[in-house]
Amino acid sequence: MVEVVDERRRAGGEQLHARWVRISHWILTVSVLTLAFTGFVILMAHPRLYWGEVGNDLTPALIELPISRNYQHGGWDAARPFYQNVAGPVSASRTYDIFNQNGWGRSLHFLAAWWLVLPGAVYLLGGIVGGHFRSHIWPQPREVAPRLVWHDVVDHLHLRIPPASGGPRYGLIQKLAYSLVVFGLAPLMVVTGLAMSPAVTAALPFLLIVFGGYQSARTIHFVTFVALLLFVFVHVVMVIKSGFRSQIRAMTVGGLR
Repeated sequence: MVEVVDERRRAGGEQLHARWVRISHWILTVSVLTLAFTGFVILMAHPRLYWGEVGNDLTPALIELPISRNYQHGGWDAARPFYQNVAGPVSASRTYDIFNQNGWGRSLHFLAAWWLVLPGAVYLLGGIVGGHFRSHIWPQPREVAPRLVWHDVVDHLHLRIPPASGGPRYGLIQKLAYSLVVFGLAPLMVVTGLAMSPAVTAALPFLLIVFGGYQSARTIHFVTFVALLLFVFVHVVMVIKSGFRSQIRAMTVGGLR
């Protein structure tokens, strides 16, 4: 098992991050940053979120984000119905140029997504088969006692973070956070992204049923994206607090020196 042999190499008595963990970590980092940037550009073009199957500028929004001049979709001519039925669809023309630069954003977003899915799948498979998750990520039953959980929460709130070890020696909150990301948020992000692809849902229409419609999938995708950004922010703070140079070295070439 390459995973076990690599992680049992020692640096000052501490385990090192396996080479495949370090490589996948940085590939996923670049992918997530690209997805965050392009996702923001896509949202700027239509900063409104809905629930259900359909939604557009002329229907009520569940969430509206003040992130571009398209916010609050102002500048409309009078709405005109398509048919005599007043309950039917309506149309209207804009009176100003909207921000609409999401063509390249969507293409790059889709490309970057594959650099999340494929290395992520390798990381997931390697972590299960090689024992990385069992040894370092999944909390042990004895670790999740309420007293220990509360103690770890208090330490993190007071930023009492142990110095970098140079390897996968994680605390309880870290294990819970990594487990949530690896087995919850990241898969949900991928599946809701697939549910917004007409080509995918044409072959797998049950995805839209599961999430309650295209717009619902888009809203869940956004909420998951915010949760992942929060995780990344806290993760970076913890890396800085525990020794930035040591942590970066440990996750690139391995070891603390």
